[in-house]
Amino acid sequence: MISLKGHAPTAPVAPQLVPAAPLPQAIAPTWDARARETRGQSQRTAFSAETIDSVRIRCPEDVRRVAEALHGLAMAHDLRAAPAHNIADKRTPTDAEGNILARDVFGWTDRKAWWRNSRIALDSPITSACRFESEPFWVNAGGFRTRQPNHYLSAIDLANFEARAMTRAAIVVPVHLPFGQIGAVSFNPVDPSIDDLEQLFLTHGDALGTYARTFIASYVHVMGSVQALPPGTRLSKREVECLRWAAVGKTDLEMSMIMNRSRATVRFHIYNASVKLNAVNRSQTVFKAAQLGYISLNH
Repeated sequence: MISLKGHAPTAPVAPQLVPAAPLPQAIAPTWDARARETRGQSQRTAFSAETIDSVRIRCPEDVRRVAEALHGLAMAHDLRAAPAHNIADKRTPTDAEGNILARDVFGWTDRKAWWRNSRIALDSPITSACRFESEPFWVNAGGFRTRQPNHYLSAIDLANFEARAMTRAAIVVPVHLPFGQIGAVSFNPVDPSIDDLEQLFLTHGDALGTYARTFIASYVHVMGSVQALPPGTRLSKREVECLRWAAVGKTDLEMSMIMNRSRATVRFHIYNASVKLNAVNRSQTVFKAAQLGYISLNH
């Protein structure tokens, strides 16, 4: 597996990323000191607190100006940003007046632009990858390139990539938000013939990742109109214990035997948790508790 971490090579090699398909461990190269120094110098040049602050939204009136700042940062590298605050939502970010940013700021004006495609969240391999990866990556028809191995990405179908992704290549920043919401910003080459973004990703991927996360997270925070939970929600130890057992399929009777409590007590704790989490049934209560990190659904 090609990895950024490994044994030091005997001679300097060019920095490389992890492809989705595994390669023999014996040929795995690593970063050399000169490559790390070059990348670090580049990041320090472009990566400043002031620049990050320029893509942070503080109020609805900020949205348009901040979107223009993100657009400028992307265009400086001949990239066009494609922001989505929720890949499960057909809507895309808008300014305070409801103007679509993808069209009016980021320049996606074509009749077949990505934001007009209601099926892109299901069809595009880029949005599929954002469900399985939380760090920036770049992708083209040849595969996904990440800084750390991710075997889930190798299972994603890349057939007819350009038509489904609506680009030949992209640097992509998944943005995983509270309550399981996933946003993303795809940085696509302005020149549609470009399909190799490796050097640009190695040099500027971290900075683009920070800009994208700051923009999307602050957009959701400012423009979100409905609170997902009542303020001050906190589950008790017993409520969490009941939900953990419920998450692995235990019945009220089984939980009562495991916890040495009555079934009525078990139901009481689960009901209290559902009220606190504004859930309509047990399944939604378990799901919301998992979203908030009280329980894990992986076991």
